[in-house]
Amino acid sequence: MPHTPEPDEDDLDAIAPPQPVFHVEQALLGALLLDPHRLDDVSGITADSFSTAAHAALYAAISTLPRPDPAEHAKNTKWLDRVLTTGREQARGLTATYLHTLIQVCPWPRHAPAYARMVEAEHARRRLLTAAERLVHTVHDVSLPLPVQTVLAEADALAVVVDDIAARFPPRSGVLPRTAAPPPDLARDHTEAVEEEQLLLATATARPDDIDSVRWLIPDDLTLPLHAGLWQCLTTLARRDEPVDPVTVLWEAQQRGLLDDGSEPGEVLRMLAEPAGSVRHWAERALRRSLLATAEHTGRRVEAYAGDSANTPFQLVVGARRALADIAAVRTRWQHATQATPPQQRRPAPTTRAGPPTTTAAHATRSTRATR
Repeated sequence: MPHTPEPDEDDLDAIAPPQPVFHVEQALLGALLLDPHRLDDVSGITADSFSTAAHAALYAAISTLPRPDPAEHAKNTKWLDRVLTTGREQARGLTATYLHTLIQVCPWPRHAPAYARMVEAEHARRRLLTAAERLVHTVHDVSLPLPVQTVLAEADALAVVVDDIAARFPPRSGVLPRTAAPPPDLARDHTEAVEEEQLLLATATARPDDIDSVRWLIPDDLTLPLHAGLWQCLTTLARRDEPVDPVTVLWEAQQRGLLDDGSEPGEVLRMLAEPAGSVRHWAERALRRSLLATAEHTGRRVEAYAGDSANTPFQLVVGARRALADIAAVRTRWQHATQATPPQQRRPAPTTRAGPPTTTAAHATRSTRATR
């Protein structure tokens, strides 16, 4: 095979990332260069499955060029020359030396299917990470004209990725990611949320008959534990058909221990005595904020899972589905609140069930928002 030295000929080796998947890709490509007919045993991957442009270009060339006669391939390098020429159309840094290196570092060409499965698993992890990062980015995009709809669309896109991975790596029941869920975002400014929730509580106290129309709002949707507790007091009094005013709400709050955190009774009374607008308006605002916060936390959970290379695809599917269940729950309540029933997107049926969803992590996250 002709060899044209170039000044940057060894760059591929010099900049090779240390992640194990890089060496797995080298072994797979080496096996296919040495015995192109082993491509028949490789499935589940494409050129996009590889972590570098050079490896992607080589796999594309190997998989598209006509395979050589085995006897001829053993005698000369004509087919390797064509692979190099084709690959360099997409990755100019490829060299003949690197192709020889790939062949030399392949331990056992017959293990090509196992190498391909490893490449596929790592690609699944990168896809999941990208989709989760996109979801978090969308939550923080203040330029969106329809933030809720856009965020939910990104959540659907993340779910499609999860289902696609599950089709190739059916999850095993109970195999959860080993990675701990990330802590809540303490840097966010909740000034606006606190003010709007105070208006919600005051307006509901002044118009208790309107509380029943917003049954889709739950205490966990509010950012502060005191606000969540006061909302529970209001809904309880309204359900019992008991008198509702700032004093009765304050008394109920005391019975529930809500003032034990040092909240001043006078401050609570003043807050509940300043209504404005409508209960439904402020309730929708609170639910919208809760939906976006849930989407962000879900995205960050999946980011954490996918960012840990020790998690298997099976674990990633189980963890991601449980995280997405939190969005599904608040999404249903949002649709009830806005009377919106968007068309369902077609998604492939999951291969197996990951078990009952749990929203404990999301609820625990919201209960810590008082420290933000």
